[in-house]
Amino acid sequence: MSMYSGAGELPALAKDKITMENPEKSAQKDNELTAAEKKAGWKLLFDGKTTKGWHTYLKKGEEISPKWKVENGTLMLTDGGAGDIVTDEEFGDFELEMEWKIAEGGNSGIMYHVHEDPKFKATYATGPEVQVLDDARHPDAKQGKNGNRVAGSLYDMLPPTTNVTKPAGQFNKVRIVIKDGKAEHYMNSTKVVEYPTTGPEWEKMVNDSKFKGWEGFGKYSKGHIALQDHGNVVTFKNIKIRPL
Repeated sequence: MSMYSGAGELPALAKDKITMENPEKSAQKDNELTAAEKKAGWKLLFDGKTTKGWHTYLKKGEEISPKWKVENGTLMLTDGGAGDIVTDEEFGDFELEMEWKIAEGGNSGIMYHVHEDPKFKATYATGPEVQVLDDARHPDAKQGKNGNRVAGSLYDMLPPTTNVTKPAGQFNKVRIVIKDGKAEHYMNSTKVVEYPTTGPEWEKMVNDSKFKGWEGFGKYSKGHIALQDHGNVVTFKNIKIRPL
């Protein structure tokens, strides 16, 4: 499977000083934006106190399950059966950052461009997934092809080029950039995946995956961000986005 490189990279985004690690940022409080981030157009998707701005997939207007618990500035799924949650807003091109921590043996995911329609029973029916996983203990890490189900992968489609994932019980920082038909995944400040989101190469990736023949998968250029309930404890914080 070919990869984008050289002219296919996103140098302007990759070099964006707003999102690069720096000494000042280490002192930044959780779930808050710096003045520079605000000026650059970032917005919080989680305020550290409530689930405002989120709803359960296909259940907008209803209360989110208490199994999605806000605690100590984090958004935690405490048990399965709560359902995936999605942003109230939809996004097209964007830069998304968050930190996630998975429990031992746990599995979850972050989906984007999720199209909310009753004919699609799950977020992953339309939204490509950035894998969240305890690679050391969950069997999914050894399934799929060539590591395309480990943490940071484009789930069942493209493995990370390097493994920089921290173990279960520790926070990992993920950054997802979707811009002009291209995507990049960063784990702990290292780019691990890049791919086109449309065109022949994308279609080949879909056809080589479990999503072959799925009516709506990867078909939408705008949609919701989703956090997956896969039945395991998972924690998120510092969820923020910048529309591009």
